[in-house]
Amino acid sequence: MVRLRFQQSLDDLKERLLVMAGMAEQAIQRAIEAYRTRDMSICDLVDHGEQAINRFEREIDQMALDLLAMEQPMAIDLRFILAVIKINADLERVGDAASSISDRVRDLQAFPVVDLPVDIPRMASLAAGMVRKALHAFIEGDAELARSVLSMDDNVDRLNDSAYFSLSSLMKSQPELTPQALNAMMIARNLERVADHATNVAEDVIFWVRGADVRHHVPQAGGSSTPAAD
Repeated sequence: MVRLRFQQSLDDLKERLLVMAGMAEQAIQRAIEAYRTRDMSICDLVDHGEQAINRFEREIDQMALDLLAMEQPMAIDLRFILAVIKINADLERVGDAASSISDRVRDLQAFPVVDLPVDIPRMASLAAGMVRKALHAFIEGDAELARSVLSMDDNVDRLNDSAYFSLSSLMKSQPELTPQALNAMMIARNLERVADHATNVAEDVIFWVRGADVRHHVPQAGGSSTPAAD
């Protein structure tokens, strides 16, 4: 009976985290839609959503800490709770990134809409796809699916680097477009951060399932980065 109650608590913790994950995904989608349409009412939705995400972060942390204190879990259950705490923090930062994008969209309202040499929707699609895939790996407890997220980060990094150089060149050649270019540069940077947070989530899934620390993609001793699960 005690074990059943503990397992139910773990299930409740996982379900709570997944609700927050859905909110973080929605925040990014809304922020990019606000960028695309310059709709300030969508920016307001992003801000309200961030407040809810912050509340969820506090609640999930408390649930996890209570389980650590009362149940003293071992092995894979301990790793699961630790992974939830870390994933929780990354999802909150995804919400922060969405809010930062929303702030940049508000700044852009003061300037004419112009074509810029950066594909923000494509970057957003890739970054959001990484978050979605990492969370699916968490739902399924699938370390291999999580591992596939790690290589996706390079694509977003390349797009961010390209945006930086293209927008920097634009500011030199057309300084009157500097405000639009700077805001677009910061939006791209925030999307690159979202991809980084998705990578962190994927690494935490691998840690939970396999007991392997793959941060910075450093192999474990003995040449294997994926020791057997408990």
